[in-house]
Amino acid sequence: MRAAVVGGGWAGLAAAVELAQAGFRVTVFEASRQLGGRARSVELHGHRLDNGQHILVGAYHETLRLMRTVGADPERLLRRLPLELRFPGSLPRPFRLRLPQLPPPLHLAAGLLAAAGPTLSEKLAAARFLRALQRKGYRVPESDSVAELLDRHGQRGALRSHLWEALCLAALNTPPAAASARIFANTLRDSLGSGRAATDLLLPAADLDQLLPAAAATFIRRHGGEIRNGCRIRRIEAGPAVLGEAFDCAVLAVAAQHAPALLAGHRATAELAQTLADYRFEPIATAYLGFPPQVSLPLPMLGLAARTSTDVGQWVFDRGALCGTAGILAFVLSAHGPWQELDNATLTARLAGQLAATLRRSLPPVLWQQVIREQRATFSCRPGLARPGARTALAGWWLAGDHACADYPATLEAAVRSGVAAAREIRASLPAGRHACACAASSGPQSPRRG
Repeated sequence: MRAAVVGGGWAGLAAAVELAQAGFRVTVFEASRQLGGRARSVELHGHRLDNGQHILVGAYHETLRLMRTVGADPERLLRRLPLELRFPGSLPRPFRLRLPQLPPPLHLAAGLLAAAGPTLSEKLAAARFLRALQRKGYRVPESDSVAELLDRHGQRGALRSHLWEALCLAALNTPPAAASARIFANTLRDSLGSGRAATDLLLPAADLDQLLPAAAATFIRRHGGEIRNGCRIRRIEAGPAVLGEAFDCAVLAVAAQHAPALLAGHRATAELAQTLADYRFEPIATAYLGFPPQVSLPLPMLGLAARTSTDVGQWVFDRGALCGTAGILAFVLSAHGPWQELDNATLTARLAGQLAATLRRSLPPVLWQQVIREQRATFSCRPGLARPGARTALAGWWLAGDHACADYPATLEAAVRSGVAAAREIRASLPAGRHACACAASSGPQSPRRG
C-alpha cells in the first residue's frame, strides 16, 4: 500500500516512520530543501546550529521512542540533566530550584524545600497548589488562563515568576495571562506530576537534524519509501491524490498557518480550514552570540531575570557545554514582548549586557552575532482553542501537526504524537485484508539499521 505525507517536519516524519514500519511505501513531500520543518539545522558563521534552541524533557516518551526506532540514540544525542532552574540575577535574591534524584513525589518535595530564593510561605503554597491539582486529576476549567489558575491558588513571588510562569512560557510559548490553564495543567501532570525521570531536562548535544530528521529519512528510504524535497504542494485531492498521483492514504502534516489554504478548496474540510485560519500565533527569537572560546556559563541552561526595564532576555544556553562549540551562547525569547520592537543590533547588545549583569562579570566583545526570528513559531495556546483530531472529512486524508494533539501545546512531543496518532488511525481504518497485506510487506527482509 502507498501512503503520502505532505510536510517533512517532525509530525510528518513521525507519521511516515510509523507507516513505513507498518509496511506502507511512503512518499514524503516537503516544500523546502531540508527536513525538520520549524525544528531544523542551519549553517551560521561556519557552525552547524539550529533555527531555534529547543528543550526536551523526560516526559517526551513518544519522541524518545521514535528516535530509538530510527536509530538516533537519545543517550548519545541528548544530555540528560536533573531539572534545575537557576536565575542568578534574580532580585532580591538569586533563585535556584533543583530536583534531586529521589523517588517521586519525594524529589519534588525535597526540591521545593531546598529551593533558594522563595520564602517558606511560597514553598508551602506551591506544594498545596500541586496537591490540589493532583486531587482534581489535573482537570481545570476550560476557560481559565494560567494567570487565573495561579491567582486562585495563591501563587506569588519567586516561585510564580521563576517556576510556574517560566514553565508556561517555555512549554506553551504564550504569556501566562493569555495561556490555557488546561493545557498547562496537562504539562504539569506529565512532568512534575509523573515519575522523577519525566522532569529531567534533555538538552540537544547535537544539531536538530541529527536528533530525528536525518535518521528518519534513512529509515523511510530503507523501507522502500522516498523523500521529495523542494516539492511544494498547492492543492490536495480527495481519493487521496497528490500532484495527480493516487495513494491509498495521505497525511497533511503542514504547520497550522499553512493548512487552511490546502483544506479550504474542499467543501468537506472548509469548516476545518476556517478553524485553523482563526488561530493566532506567537513568535520565538533565538539570538546566537559568538564569544571567544573561554566564555562559558555555570550551567548549560541559565535563566535571565529582568533586573531593569530594558532587560528582555529569558534563557541562555551554553552551546560549548552542550555541543562542543565553545564560546557560542544561544539566547531564547518566547512569545510576544518588548523584544520584538528592537532591531537585531540593539537586541544582542542588551542580551550581552543582561548576561554580564547576571554573571556579575564583564564579558569580552562579541565576535559575531545572528538573530533568527520566527514570527509565527507556534500557535497561541489560549483557553478554549479548538483543536482538530487526526481524521478529516476529505476522503483518504488525515491530519498531523502539533495543532492536532489536543492535550499538548505546540512542542516537538505534540508534533510527534500527532503523527503517530494519524498513522495508527490509518492502520485501524483499513479493512482486515488490506491491513494484513501492509503488515506482511513490513515482515520481509529489511536492511540492517542502527538502534
